[in-house]
Amino acid sequence: MRDSNSELVYSTEFGDICPKCGKQNKKCKCQKKKASAPKGDGKVRVERSTKGRKGKGVSLITGLPLEDRELKDLAKKLKQKCGTGGAVKDGVIEIQGDHREFLVEELIKLGFKAKKSGG
Repeated sequence: MRDSNSELVYSTEFGDICPKCGKQNKKCKCQKKKASAPKGDGKVRVERSTKGRKGKGVSLITGLPLEDRELKDLAKKLKQKCGTGGAVKDGVIEIQGDHREFLVEELIKLGFKAKKSGG
């Protein structure tokens, strides 16, 4: 008899089982849903922020309609062009330092409608 708090995770008979729907991973439809690109007003914004960084400024790029992999590739190219480090967090590209004008120009060259945001 099964405990009400337990659920099947793996079975040698069926293979991996989806924890959400209880079906085989091959037949599972709940995990195959792709996260859609963030929807906004179609403008890419480049701003400067020091919040939570002990006074160190970073350039933030928000509103890019790209998937995670494409976002990471774009971030890598922009970091190389700026000659600095950075990261991708929650769909936002962070580039160390104040490179707003340069980043706006590069994003426009790549076909994005980019604009400078903030002060």
